[in-house]
Amino acid sequence: MAKKKVKNKRPSEKWKKYKVSGDNLTKERNCPKCGPGTFLGNHKDRVFCGACHYTEMKSAPKPVQ
Repeated sequence: MAKKKVKNKRPSEKWKKYKVSGDNLTKERNCPKCGPGTFLGNHKDRVFCGACHYTEMKSAPKPVQ
């Protein structure tokens, strides 16, 4: 019997959701439905919660005429 191939998992990158400025620590946006501890994914056209699928669309910039 052949060995099963192991898929390597990507490590968590929660440290990218925090910013340090001087003595202050700021967090990115949390999901309003899930509460603190569940961050919203920041995409090009939306912010998205992977747990409850909450989505907010970002407003597109208006073309200059």
